[in-house]
Amino acid sequence: MKQVIQNFKSGELYVDEVPLPSISEGMVLVENKFSLISAGTERGTVKVGKASLIGKAKQRPDLVAQVLQNIKKEGLKATLDKVRTKLDSLKALGYSTSGVVIASMDTNNRFQVGDRVACAGQDYASHSEIVAIPQNLVAKIPDNVSFEDASYTTLGAIALQGVRQSEPTLGDNVCVIGLGLLGQITCQLLKANGCNVFGIDLSSRLVDLAKETAADNAMLRNDSNLLASVDEFTNGHGFDSIIITAAAPSNDPIELSAVIARKKGKIVVVGAVKMDIPRDPHFFRKELDLRMSCSYGPGRYDVNYEENGNDYPYAYVRWTEQRNMEAFLKLISNGSVNLKPLTTHVFDIIDAEKAYDIVLGKVEESSIGILLKYPEGNSEKITSKFKINTNKTENINVGFIGAGSFAQSYLIPNVKSGGVSLDTVVTTKGITSKNVAQKFGFNNTSSNSEDVMCNKDINTVFIATPHNSHAQYTIEALKANKNVFVEKPLAMTPDELDAVETAYKTSDSKLMVGFNRRFADVSKTIKKAFENLTEPVFVNIRVNAGFIPKEHWTQNPQLGGGRIIGEMCHFIDLMQYFTDSEPVRVYAECINISNDKMKADDNISIIVKFKNGSVGNLNYLANGDKSLPKELIEVFGGGKIGRIHDFRSGEIHERNKTTKLKSTSKGHKQEVEAFLSALKEGKENPISFESICLTTKATFKIIDSLKTGLPQNIS
Repeated sequence: MKQVIQNFKSGELYVDEVPLPSISEGMVLVENKFSLISAGTERGTVKVGKASLIGKAKQRPDLVAQVLQNIKKEGLKATLDKVRTKLDSLKALGYSTSGVVIASMDTNNRFQVGDRVACAGQDYASHSEIVAIPQNLVAKIPDNVSFEDASYTTLGAIALQGVRQSEPTLGDNVCVIGLGLLGQITCQLLKANGCNVFGIDLSSRLVDLAKETAADNAMLRNDSNLLASVDEFTNGHGFDSIIITAAAPSNDPIELSAVIARKKGKIVVVGAVKMDIPRDPHFFRKELDLRMSCSYGPGRYDVNYEENGNDYPYAYVRWTEQRNMEAFLKLISNGSVNLKPLTTHVFDIIDAEKAYDIVLGKVEESSIGILLKYPEGNSEKITSKFKINTNKTENINVGFIGAGSFAQSYLIPNVKSGGVSLDTVVTTKGITSKNVAQKFGFNNTSSNSEDVMCNKDINTVFIATPHNSHAQYTIEALKANKNVFVEKPLAMTPDELDAVETAYKTSDSKLMVGFNRRFADVSKTIKKAFENLTEPVFVNIRVNAGFIPKEHWTQNPQLGGGRIIGEMCHFIDLMQYFTDSEPVRVYAECINISNDKMKADDNISIIVKFKNGSVGNLNYLANGDKSLPKELIEVFGGGKIGRIHDFRSGEIHERNKTTKLKSTSKGHKQEVEAFLSALKEGKENPISFESICLTTKATFKIIDSLKTGLPQNIS
């Protein structure tokens, strides 16, 4: 299918063919008819992509800070590799579309095939022939509303939320600063609400358009009579509220708003403007109310609402993102909003580059609303898979299911250098699989896992999807007689683990889980120092893991399973490696905390007893400070001590001497090499299946121990 794409590294913008996106529970698949180019937002996005590396850094200082912090944690080389992976990516553009439902897995059964709908969401409602949208970002289009008008719905919801924040009443005097597309719609919404509307902009063309469509009066910002006209319009009182829809690097919209507002008036910021709030004379003396308007409305940036599909109760949150979208569509339907005067250009999707030439000012042509139009009835011709390269197929032919930033940084490059062939990469978004296939040299790109599972030429599968799908894909691959490397965790429930075990025992394939730390060179050196020891050892691990909010997907019990299952498994495996024994019992205690932002079991102490008498102690903490290195591992026994400092260095203490150890990685490269070597040479799994199962079971028992307050045996 065709999609508008920007290469974030080079800044190049073009239309290209990508695979059909896939949907999962809670999503709707829509064939687009029209999409709106939001000139203000997309102009900024495209300009960032076209900027140099230094230019990108200047515009995103928050990301620069993350890079510097990552250098401290993982070193310069590893950080640079991550940055290169992020930069060398393809970016989807657009966030407001309209079309027809061609498949739906929404949990409310609200959307049926053939429904006319409007769609919202960055990275979802893209300029693409077909889009996959979370159910709470889809709204049905009334019969008398055209697809062209409905494609404005997301921007309309943004404008509507700004109006709601101003709390206008019948007869209020309201000023709109910034009369671009968002400002024009805002003026119409205010007029429909019975307000007296005054507009201000730098463009005489936009001022004239506002007068023609909705504003009672509108003036240029630099008009010398502006303040006198404001006094006349408001009878000398000032505006009841001012809505700033401008995008400006200066502080002028904020300062002007304070001057023209009445005492105790409201200023609502919708656009991207500088906000240096001067205390005197106006903000302080007038006791002005400054408010922010958060995009489409309540639900925005809430993963539980947008991605997990959990709606807010109607009685308590009257206007959500979706309900704002529905309300805007109804206003179009009853004639309260007229979008026809705002649409200045319509381009076919194949001519999207011409549209962006206007948006970026390469072509001097007046524009406001620019729409992209999509071909009729083209969905049946669109496939989930197509060929990119025709590289030679090696004995080990690999398919990847899932290819996020972790896979692109730590798995795919190491597989690629392992003397194997990369056949097919599968991701839910076609643009991602296309990017990964081109970057690493896969022969095929797809959005359907069946294109890997049913391909008899693929004999090895790497699984790097969200945690809740690991067991399912592992079972499918084993049943298809394919070797499997699956990122941790192997399973999220005992039932899933039982099903994996059954599939493994009836298969001749190899299974590896991404427990990488045991493969680090420093781990191997310390292991060797203790290899002839006959007495038990004590393994002490302290992890300064850092805070992850509850809203993050890894913390979702159904999606990520939480940090005990998703992360602490690493350290249970490492304990097994150093003790060379099976875990038989666990006991866990976590902190009691009233802070609702923090998960109590993210701060936990775990004692693991091993069959040979060894003991492991894991202190996993999320309430510390990032300036302390993340991981400290200590192994005690036989008069020796082995220590690992965040896998960047280590040492062995024995006979009153200290031997320094160097470390360059956490073992990601070595674990992939070990797995591929086992396949090529017919050797045993690098980690035994029994050990993998015991690690996974131990995490389940840790959770049981927290619930019961008692030690739990591991069978």
